[in-house]
Amino acid sequence: MAIRKIVYYPAEILERKCQEVVKFDKKLARILDDMYDTMIEFDGVGLAAPQIGLDARIAVVDIDDDSGTIEMINPRILKQEGEQTGPEGCLSFPGLYGEVTRPEYVKIEAFDRKGRKYQLEAEGFLARAIQHEIDHLDGILFTSKVTRYLEEEELEGEESE
Repeated sequence: MAIRKIVYYPAEILERKCQEVVKFDKKLARILDDMYDTMIEFDGVGLAAPQIGLDARIAVVDIDDDSGTIEMINPRILKQEGEQTGPEGCLSFPGLYGEVTRPEYVKIEAFDRKGRKYQLEAEGFLARAIQHEIDHLDGILFTSKVTRYLEEEELEGEESE
C-alpha cells in the first residue's frame, strides 16, 4: 500500500469525465488499497481516482460508521430523493469549505473490486459523500454547487470528502 499524491485544483483531470474500468485485476485492487490509505492519511471521508491523477471511474468512501469502506467502480446513480444542505470540503481544495445542497437519499449501482455488481442505498452524510465522489468521476466539482463559502470555524467536527 502507498500514499498517493493528491491532485489539486485547477488540474485538468479534475474536470474531465473519467473512463469506465474494464479490467478487474490485481492492479485495480492495489489502486483501491492506495486510495483508501491516501484518503485516511489526508483525513478525508472519500476519494475519487482523478484526485490521485487517474482517469478511471473508481472512488472510495468511508465516513467511519457501520457501513465501513465502500468501494465504487463504475458507479451509477439509480435514484435520488429529498434534499439536505450541509458543509462540504474536498481534498483537492485544501482549506476551502462551502454549503452544498444535495439529495438526502441516493441509490446507486456499482461494481466491487472483483467485478461483482451491487446496489447500495444511503441517506444523510453517507449519501452526501457518495454523491460528492460520483460527481468527481463526472468532472463535477463541489465548488460548482456551493451556495455559500464557510470559514473553518463554522465547521467544527465536519470532514473533507
